[in-house]
Amino acid sequence: MSQSTVNVETRGAVALVTIDRPDDANTLNVQVGMDLLAAAMTCGRNPAVRAVVLTGAGRHFCFGGDLQSFKSKGASVDAYIRELTGYLHASISHFVRMDAPVIAAVNGTAAGGGVGFVAMADLAIAGESSKFNLAYTAVALMPDCSTSFFLPRILGTKRAMELMLTNRALTAQEALEWGLVNRVVPDGEVVTEALKLAEKLAAGPLHAFGKTKRLLAQSVAGLESQMVLESEGIARQAVTAEGQEGINAFLEKRKPRFAR
Repeated sequence: MSQSTVNVETRGAVALVTIDRPDDANTLNVQVGMDLLAAAMTCGRNPAVRAVVLTGAGRHFCFGGDLQSFKSKGASVDAYIRELTGYLHASISHFVRMDAPVIAAVNGTAAGGGVGFVAMADLAIAGESSKFNLAYTAVALMPDCSTSFFLPRILGTKRAMELMLTNRALTAQEALEWGLVNRVVPDGEVVTEALKLAEKLAAGPLHAFGKTKRLLAQSVAGLESQMVLESEGIARQAVTAEGQEGINAFLEKRKPRFAR
């Protein structure tokens, strides 16, 4: 039996959910996807959980997709990505739809799908040295993990497109100014401050929070259908010559050579 890559620790009425692959910068593979979905379902079904904090173990929040696992699948990478995004997107739906407020506690770097988990959270707290980088088109892939849904709504279309096409990194202060996070705190205090906020929310009206979350979700309907488009898009792109070159160049630490 494989060891869980996501830990769920209950602290009173608060669930601390930690992606636990620190040696791999908490990158997302199928096992992480399965474990995140299980964690989200556990939090959503437990009436004692009234707030959730989502974070990453070690130095970084989440570097996004595990490109090494993509490469290892060869010609079947499209099926692998469909499976992976199926689990990740289902977990996002559960976090978004549950009554309990979800707070992202961002340590270090959030990249690719990691940015999606920050964007889908109801609130986000970042460490002062944190960075946010979409990174998809840098490896000739497409956005997933709800980024194409939430980022235009949070940042505006032009800013979201800028991040997706240029792959420039946002500093924590820029992320605060652009509305991606709610607060910036000293690096060593990210989880502590997120837990404090979660405890405050846990003492509030859980069902009113849940209905408010779903009311806002209805005002921007289409999350699940958009994530289906994301899954299909990134899976199809990964098997193209362009996608394969992007993945290989990243893993080989060289500049990609895209055909002109």
